[in-house]
Amino acid sequence: MNRPLHVVILAAGQGKRMRSPLPKVLQPVAQQPLLAHVIATARSLEPAAVHVVYGHGGDEVQAAFSAQPDLRWALQAEQLGTGHAVQMALPEIPDEAMVLVLLGDAPLMRSESLKRVLEDAGEGLGVLSARVADPTGYGRMVRDADGALASIVEHKDASPSQHAINEVNSGVIAAPAGALKRWLGQVGQDNSQGEIYLTDCVAIARAEGASVAATVAEQAEEILGANDRWQLAELERHYQRRAAMALCEQGATVLDPSRVDVRGEVTVGEGVVIDVNTIFEGTVVLGAGARIGAGCVIKDSTLGPGTRVAPYSVLEGMECEGDSDIGPFARLRPGTYLARDCKVGNFVETKKARFGEGSKASHLSYLGDAQIGSEVNIGAGTITCNYDGVNKHQTVIEDGVFVGSDTQLVAPVKVGKGATLGAGTTLTKDAPADQLTITRVRQQVIDGWQKPVKKR
Repeated sequence: MNRPLHVVILAAGQGKRMRSPLPKVLQPVAQQPLLAHVIATARSLEPAAVHVVYGHGGDEVQAAFSAQPDLRWALQAEQLGTGHAVQMALPEIPDEAMVLVLLGDAPLMRSESLKRVLEDAGEGLGVLSARVADPTGYGRMVRDADGALASIVEHKDASPSQHAINEVNSGVIAAPAGALKRWLGQVGQDNSQGEIYLTDCVAIARAEGASVAATVAEQAEEILGANDRWQLAELERHYQRRAAMALCEQGATVLDPSRVDVRGEVTVGEGVVIDVNTIFEGTVVLGAGARIGAGCVIKDSTLGPGTRVAPYSVLEGMECEGDSDIGPFARLRPGTYLARDCKVGNFVETKKARFGEGSKASHLSYLGDAQIGSEVNIGAGTITCNYDGVNKHQTVIEDGVFVGSDTQLVAPVKVGKGATLGAGTTLTKDAPADQLTITRVRQQVIDGWQKPVKKR
């Protein structure tokens, strides 16, 4: 196909059955608006332009995509059918272009299927269909005696015999812009809805002698949209199962595909194991052999080969070189960096903390704005007191330091190489290298002391 491609996305519907003030195309799947998924698929085809036909909640819809200034917007002020919606965008499309029409609430459409539609359409009209178990509500693909597509009949206008057809219309149509303008100009509104049906172009194109091709989708789920909350939930499950399959194809073992959610882009190495109820958000990289325990939430993080994350840990904006243990119940916040062979154990929280190789904080600690060297041991209950009420300050712990339990390091403060901090220390000044520093209150026994007794 030598024609420049223009994609038109129909996104003007209100979606009353969603029972939500949010416009239909902004309803989320994998934490992204339905329309965002469709736009991403459209962009994968490298079109000359993407046109979005908007209507209900137009300001909100446009605002949601303000970071994509190259989108072209066409207002459908009055909803008079799919053909009318396409007509709103056509004036901005040159006659020599190829038009591909997509639906803004169908996020599962694959670019491979759309490429097939465009190829099959050639210089005529192409549509995408699917064979489904329950065709209720869909337009039926009516073929002639030779098996060629004769027309598309909407469900409400179909005869009883046509209701039995299980090949249905996806709403995706491709055609040269000049021809599409001409065909839509001949479409009437003599139907049960009183609307201008885009699908009527099929019969008009055939009558004109143009070629008409129907491409059947390999996966019936591709054509699914959402008109209510249950259908939206079903889209989410289809999307997540597809995402889990992609992880498996990369080399991961997903213990239960129905209990892993991918809400971004995840790249995995071979031998990765992902347990149940794990959520991935943003951009996540899991190195070869990494193991993710049950119930973990991992966002915008990179875990090197051999990293082991125990159950119910929350990781965000962090990086681990590999061969380290995290969790269970650990929280690693943005700016955390672990070199190799580190351990951040249960109920440890970190923020902008960098661990050198072989360092450990095994339990019950908060380490914020901390530079931690190699082979450091952080005892239970350690806190870096990094905030003075106005500003954040850094704690520096050099190589080989041993920090006893229940220690507070009041930043800015530095602990020299090889130093030991006794348990219960509150450090307010730098601790010298290779020395024991302790700020413990002397233990006393009070002779003759008695517990108070409640008076009757």
